[in-house]
Amino acid sequence: MANSTSSSFAYEWSYDVFLNFRGEDTRYGFTGHLFHALCQKGVKTFMDDQDLRKGEGISALMEAIQESRTAIVIFSKDYASSQSCLEELVMIMECLNHKGRLVWPVFYKVDPCDVRHQKESYAEALAKQETRISDKDKVNKWRSVLQAAANLYGWHFGERRYEYEFIGEIVQEVSKWINRSTLHVAHHPVGLESRVQKVKSLLDVESNDGVNMVGIYGIGGIGKTTLACDVYNFIAHQFEGHSIIADIRENSMKKDLVQLQETLLCDVVGEKDIKLGNVKKGIPIIKSRLCKKKVLLILDDVDKLEQLEALAGGPDWFGPGSRIIITTRDMHLLHFHDVKRTYKVEGLNDVEALELFSRDAFKRKHVDPDYLEISKRVLQHSNGLPLALKIIGSDLYGKTDLEWKSALDTYERIPHDDIQQILRVSYDGLKEFEKEIFLDIACFFKGYTLSYVKDMLHSGRSSAPDNAIRVLIDKCLIEIDKLCDKLCVRMHDLIEDMGREIVRLESPSEPGERSRLWSSEDILHVFEQNKGSNKTEIIMLRLSKDEEVQWNPSALEKMENLKVLVVENAHFFGDLVLPQKSLRVLKWYGYPESSLPADFDPKKLVILDLPMSSSFTFNNQLNMKFKSLTEMNLSGCELLKEIPNMSEAPNLKKLLLDNCKNLVEVHDSVGFLGKLEYLIMDHCTNLKLLPREMNLTSLKNMGLWNCQSLMSFPEILGKMENVSELDLSGSAISGLHFSIGNLVGLTFVALNGCQRLLELPRSIFMLPKLWTFEADNCERLAQVQNEEGQDQETMSSHVKKASFHRCYHLTDKFLSTLLPCLRIVTDLSLNYSNITILPSCISVCLSLTKLSLNECKELREIRGLPPNIMYLSAMNCTSLTSESKEMLLNQVSGYTCMVMTDLCCLKQYHNLKL
Repeated sequence: MANSTSSSFAYEWSYDVFLNFRGEDTRYGFTGHLFHALCQKGVKTFMDDQDLRKGEGISALMEAIQESRTAIVIFSKDYASSQSCLEELVMIMECLNHKGRLVWPVFYKVDPCDVRHQKESYAEALAKQETRISDKDKVNKWRSVLQAAANLYGWHFGERRYEYEFIGEIVQEVSKWINRSTLHVAHHPVGLESRVQKVKSLLDVESNDGVNMVGIYGIGGIGKTTLACDVYNFIAHQFEGHSIIADIRENSMKKDLVQLQETLLCDVVGEKDIKLGNVKKGIPIIKSRLCKKKVLLILDDVDKLEQLEALAGGPDWFGPGSRIIITTRDMHLLHFHDVKRTYKVEGLNDVEALELFSRDAFKRKHVDPDYLEISKRVLQHSNGLPLALKIIGSDLYGKTDLEWKSALDTYERIPHDDIQQILRVSYDGLKEFEKEIFLDIACFFKGYTLSYVKDMLHSGRSSAPDNAIRVLIDKCLIEIDKLCDKLCVRMHDLIEDMGREIVRLESPSEPGERSRLWSSEDILHVFEQNKGSNKTEIIMLRLSKDEEVQWNPSALEKMENLKVLVVENAHFFGDLVLPQKSLRVLKWYGYPESSLPADFDPKKLVILDLPMSSSFTFNNQLNMKFKSLTEMNLSGCELLKEIPNMSEAPNLKKLLLDNCKNLVEVHDSVGFLGKLEYLIMDHCTNLKLLPREMNLTSLKNMGLWNCQSLMSFPEILGKMENVSELDLSGSAISGLHFSIGNLVGLTFVALNGCQRLLELPRSIFMLPKLWTFEADNCERLAQVQNEEGQDQETMSSHVKKASFHRCYHLTDKFLSTLLPCLRIVTDLSLNYSNITILPSCISVCLSLTKLSLNECKELREIRGLPPNIMYLSAMNCTSLTSESKEMLLNQVSGYTCMVMTDLCCLKQYHNLKL
């Protein structure tokens, strides 16, 4: 019996046709003649003998129905009087029609309407059936399947014609359908059922409204054609005409497209000798001949738009109910051709992959237990690609486990030629720049974030890679997936292998002659043996752990076209020589020198990343003309003391200096880098001098957290709209200039732990987008300074949350100046301060709902509260007068929660928490 996971046409069936009939009516007449004619034509036909209906024949009948590709139901006058006929019909409609196989009704000397609506003899027979059995549901089921079967396409035999002619028509149609409908799917069609169902749902074959085009796309060898053929076998019988134009990519290189147009017309309308002349003539002819036909068309392996335009230019080419299936490796073709319904074929899961592999490697469904572990290695290497599983399985069939291990070692080092050839088709169709980007990703960037990959490619190739990346996605060579809220570049393992093999074949025996080097073994060979050449463009040496490398210091000098050099966890000894003019990206973790080589020209350098380079100081750096530089990362360079004049780096966007423990000074020029977006100096514990003035209009992020020696913050000369956060926590600043108000994009300011901070400019609270202000543990903070000319009454803040926790020297004057501008604050913390009076002006804070005054031991008087306060905490306010406590009870609403420790006399207050 056919496996339920396969297509209905995937196996050799026991029977082509199952005959369902009432023996007493037609066995020795019409049905017997039809059976004979079908057999004479070579159609394998099941016709039960009379004894099979008695006793134990039901299971045999059921098996015969399941093993039949089609069924012919012969409705005769007394058909409905036979319960066994009706039960067979139920099985036929469930087992065949619902699984995509064909059921033909033959109305032998009965009106189809009598069967469909159960009239005349059918009404009488079913009425008698209802009196004979008590199960009314069964009779209703019979009525239902009679109606469903009578609605199908079939034949009606009346009184005034010859039976042999009628039988001849049936045999011709059945024979024609059997011969033309079967497409070979696969020798082992594993995992197809669920995929077929998804494509069928997109096709919506039951609807005759309009024309549906469905695209099936995916990488080479993933099973697109297999899936399309299986779907075809399921649904072909529902169309007037059908055609599959196979291997269009390959055939269009061998033939003119006009020949494929002629094949389409030959298949659908049967004109074998038609000659169209050229494609432009063929298009209107196809449209006129097919526009009223319900057609099923498969266009397999399309790779150019002109192929679609020549064979299926639009839905108006075909009649209502037509379905066009397009398989391709290029998703963009489908989008451009306005194919709205698409299905991406994914790889097999582990269970499916293991079965498919076993079918070829062991010629059975299950893997030999002795080979299970090594078979898992095959699964990992193939990563669900059916093509690879079949090719490797066939290669390993009948071999010993040692031969398996040897073969797999080879496949992992050098991809199998047959797999490589299929996968490379997509690469060969790329333009030159797209090929470069693909090879870069295959060799270096699989698994990295999309933003990082774009930055590196743009920097290394000097052209934006966005369009090329889009093409690679459309051609299913890469995928972009979201991982931990970041977009990452994914690539099938065998696609990665294919790309790397293309590079390896540039020079199979000498790595130094290749365009890209990623294998540490190859790179170290080139470095040690001084085998570099001008063909190498990118080197990325990433060792798994710190390792001392013996090398020829001049190894890089020969690489005159080296554009990208990345080194991680490698310690080199000897004077360094870099390519003088070509290098665009230098990322060296633990760079061994104190500066770039004296003869190195940095004008093309786009990225200079030298993090954790303990020797780097810019000492003796004579040439600072970084005209193209966009990123400089010197994080963790412990000996770095100053950032020199950067005025000749006008395109710098990122300057990362965090954890430079001995950095003291940043040159004034940094304050005027108009394109600078990131200036990060967190944990620079000896940093004292920033640029005195700053006008960084592009700046988005400035990090100065835990700069313990920083005494002052720059004067901001113009509006800076893009910086959203400023964290000066842990610094030694004593105050901020009023120009801080020019940082108009700030939403968050933190000054926590600024022990020397004495005062704040009132302008900081007036920032238009500031939402949160924190100045906890600023022990000396005592006042808010008004700028000359500010009108206190007209100014208001947008701050929602303000915290001055453990600011011991806060004064009453501080609050009197601050509170009037915090009109919309909702959460205010003044814990551990030395204020003595909470002034009445706090009542203007109409949005304040939470107020914390814990441990304010000098607080004596609370002169009022805003009307919407919901939570008041005044733990251990030991100096608070009884009048103030009484006032609190009289003023707060019934929904206010108060947390205090010394209100014994107020226990009856129902919301009071003691």
